[in-house]
Amino acid sequence: MPRSVKSIAEEQFTASQKKSQRFQTKREKDEQERAEKRARLKALRLAKEASDKEV
Repeated sequence: MPRSVKSIAEEQFTASQKKSQRFQTKREKDEQERAEKRARLKALRLAKEASDKEV
């Protein structure tokens, strides 16, 4: 039984939505990792500056 154009379009739309959602999730994860790295580096820099002031 041939599939209708509408059902094919719905399948393609659903697939593109899933792909978009996976991309969004990966992008959010990458952004979170970058934010954590920046925070860690900032903490290290502040600690170094504090220790340099003491010396």
